[in-house]
Amino acid sequence: MASHGDIAEGGANEEFNDIIKWRSDEHDAVQQKTFTKWINAQFSKTEKTPIKDMFSDLKDGRKLLDLLEGLTGTVLTKERGSTRVHALNNVNKVLQVLHQNNVDLVNIGGTDIVDGNHKLTLGLIWSIILHWQVKDIMKDIMSNLQQTNSEKILLSWVRQCTRSYPEVNVLNFTTSWADGLALNSILHHFRPNAFKAGKQVVRLSAPVERLGPLLRAVG
Repeated sequence: MASHGDIAEGGANEEFNDIIKWRSDEHDAVQQKTFTKWINAQFSKTEKTPIKDMFSDLKDGRKLLDLLEGLTGTVLTKERGSTRVHALNNVNKVLQVLHQNNVDLVNIGGTDIVDGNHKLTLGLIWSIILHWQVKDIMKDIMSNLQQTNSEKILLSWVRQCTRSYPEVNVLNFTTSWADGLALNSILHHFRPNAFKAGKQVVRLSAPVERLGPLLRAVG
């Protein structure tokens, strides 16, 4: 029979796992909202119909090909049918075009997108944004950097934006963002009016509270 201590520990672990899952889901929701806005901004330039649900609207590959047409300036033929095979052919063509344009993709396959895998769909769109949007911005505003790797360029830009915030030290794109300070510092750097109480709000005690200004900004 389990002791009261074991039961309590099990309950605590379950609660902790629930919190981690909630934070992960919340992070995915913010990414989905932000990436959807970016995709629709690209579509507005080419008069394409905007997407509503990123995960379902991109599954057949047609919208992804529309996106790449605008970014590459080339016409990309789409499959006429609507079966899973047609969707896979469309998505595989997307991956081929990305490979031809030297877009780095890690462990993302056609079936992942067609099956609506949230994490990998977000990863795919982030890779596209990183290659076409971020690299162009970095090239324009940080031309003095002797870097060719997009992530290193972006990291250098982030460190430049956050250098006046002593509590922020961004070393990577994983653990350095867990407490929300880096995101808030970048947001405050460009949109200080998003923080009603000024710069000190960047340092709100609870990481969850730090998401408030960011969610309002992308809302």
